[in-house]
Amino acid sequence: MKQLDVNLMHPVDQINVIIGRIYRSGMTTTSGGNISIKDENGDIWITPSAVDKGSLTPKDIVCIKKDGSIVGLHKPSSEYPFHKAIYNERPELTAIIHAHPPGLVAFSIARQIPSTNIVPQARYICGEIGYAPYGCPGSEELGAKIAHEFKNHKFKAVIMENHGVVLGGTDMMDAYQRFETLEFCCRTIVNAGKLGKVNTLTDRQIAAYQTHFPKNIAHFMDVSYPSDERALRSDMVKIIRRACDQGMMISTYGTVSVRWKNDDFLITPRDVARWDILPQDIVQIKNGMSEAGKVPSRSVALHQRIYQLNPHINSIITTQPTNLMAHAVSGTKFDVRTIPESWIFLQDVPSIPFGTLYDDVDNLAIMFNTNRVILVENDCVFVTGDKLLNTFDYLEVAEFSANSLVMAASVGPLCPMGEVEIEELRVAFNVK
Repeated sequence: MKQLDVNLMHPVDQINVIIGRIYRSGMTTTSGGNISIKDENGDIWITPSAVDKGSLTPKDIVCIKKDGSIVGLHKPSSEYPFHKAIYNERPELTAIIHAHPPGLVAFSIARQIPSTNIVPQARYICGEIGYAPYGCPGSEELGAKIAHEFKNHKFKAVIMENHGVVLGGTDMMDAYQRFETLEFCCRTIVNAGKLGKVNTLTDRQIAAYQTHFPKNIAHFMDVSYPSDERALRSDMVKIIRRACDQGMMISTYGTVSVRWKNDDFLITPRDVARWDILPQDIVQIKNGMSEAGKVPSRSVALHQRIYQLNPHINSIITTQPTNLMAHAVSGTKFDVRTIPESWIFLQDVPSIPFGTLYDDVDNLAIMFNTNRVILVENDCVFVTGDKLLNTFDYLEVAEFSANSLVMAASVGPLCPMGEVEIEELRVAFNVK
């Protein structure tokens, strides 16, 4: 299998891959949204007008030449004027995404700018967010209003009043990751608001967070890839893809590791889009060192310590599903005493404060002696298990449970199972 590098594809293929991904992720509709790329010749490739986004093919993409002539089977998107206006204002941007995902539209119609300070990486990926007043779709007036916001070079994303969002990038993946991450922020904030107060991080907290990660890790050269190791790589990629498909992982965040031999393990790489990870991208960790030529996840030292102190744990998933993160961002207790399956699988889930994740690695690792799942406020959820599929199952159960709790917040007061019912489950299912 070859690495899927979207940015190396022809513009029509790039647009086809990304619009398909956006549609399948529920972030646009059959008729909604548009994507464009400006190539090195100054030609603009853009999605067509009035063509089903769910069945778009490369041959449907339209090219508007630098001289204004149009090449393609269809009319270009009616929103082409503001795409052109942004490119004229910001020559360094070569890709634009406009869509109407529910979370971002919620902020658009409430006329608010979402905070990206809910988790550390979001602020770095999204940057500061602009806001453009309403303009009629497809009009030159709308293009002028949006272009005016993009005059501020701090903005690569702009909320469009009562319309949606438009984002630019230095390439298509840069734009897409900003789009996906910003929608994650919006959905998390909306869900957290149903549970309680939304807690954000200060810029100082976010800056200090980055110092916790190891800057360098020793490498080893004599790498071998026996069949059992290769099988684990394939299993990891399948689970990562499934997590992305089910909205429990996004391209910019998510770490998966699996114990291989003794305390040696495999872990996801740093700065590779999670949607596109392939078996050869996975990093082997041996005797605390990384295989040469690859850079492991920033949390590699913590994963290693968890394996060292917990012989029963053979896989770890760290991610940010929106409903679990709603609890982590609001500081609301994640009460799994909702239905029997949730408690049997997860037992009670502790939450630890932001910033303590790497302050005392040993104490955190020891917590997994008795906890399968741990929430880290304004950061992530850690899920552990014996086998990778079981660990993913625990993650699914946790996110489904968290979703039910978010929904229940709009229905009425939570009525969890009592101690009598819990004790009955302990006996019936031999839960220690």
